[in-house]
Amino acid sequence: MLNVGQLNEGVVLDHIKAGKSMTIYHDLKLDKLDCCVAIIKNARSEKMGRKDIIKVECPIDTLDLDILGFIDHNITVNIIQNGQIVEKKELHLPKEIRNVIKCKNPRCITSIEQELDQVFFLADEEKEVYRCRYCEEKYRGSRNK
Repeated sequence: MLNVGQLNEGVVLDHIKAGKSMTIYHDLKLDKLDCCVAIIKNARSEKMGRKDIIKVECPIDTLDLDILGFIDHNITVNIIQNGQIVEKKELHLPKEIRNVIKCKNPRCITSIEQELDQVFFLADEEKEVYRCRYCEEKYRGSRNK
């Protein structure tokens, strides 16, 4: 049995699809933070079979929950204070995401103006469709990278 130490203050990202924790680690830029990060891959889960878990010893406002909601809005975000879960945050599909994905349309202004932010808006919440703010090209990639 693997035993990873308890967090005193921080965030636990739970119910991550098995194998997706490294994508989340890079997309949230956790490698740039000066804090302790524990990644547990392929943990047993009654609900999911296998899952990943990320424990981050940092304040919640350090993490961009919009990016997390875009990747997988079913992830559980547990806020830890004094070693206890004090809050569970629900993730939602963000209305807008900035500089997470890139527009693939070669005629889009973002292809020519490299310094322009890559901005996508939620065009259809039911179908979970995002479109480029500038050319309205539909994002065709996998959100769960």
